[in-house]
Amino acid sequence: MTDVVVTVNGEKRPVPSGTTVADMVAITAPSRGGSDRGIAVAVNREVIPRGTWGSVRLTGGETVEIVTAVAGGC
Repeated sequence: MTDVVVTVNGEKRPVPSGTTVADMVAITAPSRGGSDRGIAVAVNREVIPRGTWGSVRLTGGETVEIVTAVAGGC
């Protein structure tokens, strides 16, 4: 497969063509302790519903933001 380049959390990254949002979440999982709990994903500033992560394919040039909710407060 040919690689495409996407920007993930501000860092350009080559990924195989056909990579899905679910794949990208799995690729970045080690930096979150392997979990996808409390994760939200936006592609090109559009929030992607969790139920569609496996069907949304990255074709190159997208900006992907993967964020983790953190509990806290006063």
